[in-house]
Amino acid sequence: MKDLRITTLQCDIVWEDIAENLSRLRPRLEALRGQTDLVVLPEMFSTGFSMHPERLAETNDGLTMRTLQQWAQEFGFALCGSFMAKDDGGSFIAKDDGSSFMAKDDGGRFFNRGFFIEPDSTAMHFVDKRHLFRMGYEGEHFTPGQARPLISYKGWKILLLVCYDLRFPAWSRNMADEPYDLCIYVANWPAVRRDMWDLLLQARAVENQAYVCGVNRVGLDGNGLPHNGGSQVVSAKNELLALMPNNEEGARTVLLSASALQRFREKWPSWRDADSFSFN
Repeated sequence: MKDLRITTLQCDIVWEDIAENLSRLRPRLEALRGQTDLVVLPEMFSTGFSMHPERLAETNDGLTMRTLQQWAQEFGFALCGSFMAKDDGGSFIAKDDGSSFMAKDDGGRFFNRGFFIEPDSTAMHFVDKRHLFRMGYEGEHFTPGQARPLISYKGWKILLLVCYDLRFPAWSRNMADEPYDLCIYVANWPAVRRDMWDLLLQARAVENQAYVCGVNRVGLDGNGLPHNGGSQVVSAKNELLALMPNNEEGARTVLLSASALQRFREKWPSWRDADSFSFN
């Protein structure tokens, strides 16, 4: 496993305008060509945290994912975030090996779907948000995810989760039999609860002995709710490796050291004493 360059891309989101958000994103990505291995975008980067999936949701092979796949190949780095998704009567189910497969059911559904698009192949990974934001009525419009497959990229094991998932430590838990090295949270986390965002990202890094990356949006959403960012990368020892300024759009790139993580885990192997459990 080699060191990994990761970039947090903190931005405003034009409310419910996929074309405009994609248009604004391209020059930002182009400026990062040759400088990073992975660019992380906020939750629902192409629409904002809207509750209108019947108008805005796309399939995994829709315009947004096809465009990002082209850009990942063109610019030479992976892209990660979430988008408003729909399935033609299917959902993702976990397999024993940690991967997932599409299982058909009797109706299409909507999902807040995390994506991870690799640059040098046709590989696209998806994971649906597990914990839907009750206070924003997300559960009335979207279906919760059931699987948390690990993503393998450049020798790193990566767990991708979405916003409200951050509050639930069991779903983020690093398993001793299949540990991850990096956990990514993509979010639309409001400014009023920003202190909780900072605290929980640090807690997840320390308790799981892994790097944690959190990417949040800035600006007002369509409901007039302000977001001030706070996109950051935290080490397993609670070192703040990167932090975007409040209320500013921009990108920050940091190098994650594989050897430093391995040395720390060997020196302080508390993960060996973790409790085992299963999800239901």
